[in-house]
This record gives sequence, structure tokens and C-alpha cells, in this order.
Amino acid sequence: MVVNLPLVGVLALIVCLLVKRSGLKAGHTVTCLLLGFYLASSSVAPTINDAVVAVLDELGCVRF
Repeated sequence: MVVNLPLVGVLALIVCLLVKRSGLKAGHTVTCLLLGFYLASSSVAPTINDAVVAVLDELGCVRF
């Protein structure tokens, strides 16, 4: 998947900005990371992945 690395980078940047600017606490960040980790190993992970890929494909087709 070519999309994974840039998407992870963008999501990490968003989390960093939320921690610094919006008052997201470190405990909230850890909770979100653990949720993502356990969600990735669940049976719903392929469905989430397919949905994200479909949305990114649609966004890639949009001409500005």
C-alpha cells in the first residue's frame, strides 16, 4: 500500500497539533494509539482500510 506511509505521517502530524494546540492530553493520545493498535488487529480492520482507500481514491480524482 503506497498510501499507508503518507497517511500515517499526516495522522501523526494532526495528533501532534492537537496535543500542542487543542489541549489534547498525553493520556488521550495514548488511548487513541491503543485503540488504533487493537482495531488494526480486529476483524473490522479490512473494512476500515477499504473505506479509507475508497475515500482517498475519490479525493485523488477531485480536480481543483
